Amino acid sequence: MILRVAQLTRLPVERDLIINIAFVNDRAMAGINEDFVGHEGTTDVITFCYLEGDEPLFDGDIAVDLFICVDFAEREGEKRKNSSYARELTLYIVHGLLHSAGEDDLDAVSRKRMRRREREVMKVLEKEFELETIFMYTLQG
Repeated sequence: MILRVAQLTRLPVERDLIINIAFVNDRAMAGINEDFVGHEGTTDVITFCYLEGDEPLFDGDIAVDLFICVDFAEREGEKRKNSSYARELTLYIVHGLLHSAGEDDLDAVSRKRMRRREREVMKVLEKEFELETIFMYTLQG
């Protein structure tokens, strides 16, 4: 599914580069957010893209690091209409890879474009994949 998301978000997938995804909890995400972004608290996804960096990338290099908060996905999946844990995790991957492909959401115009692109990519993914079987949610007690 990740390769398909990369294709749909127009990342350069013709090279043998790595998209590294770490699924973390609220505590870890808050630490990453503070240490690397300078923001306080947790968030859904943090993206580090190395495609446009000063150093050239070679086959086997990490092109993108995504940190995705599973606790955030759990809360949002329950709260949002027509969503789920699996759908939220997938949306965060899409969102992060759209950032890596050059999209941003810092102002109203770019945010509107990014939300449209998210919907387009999610629509394709929901037709091609059973998201609930990719990201299963189990209660731990």
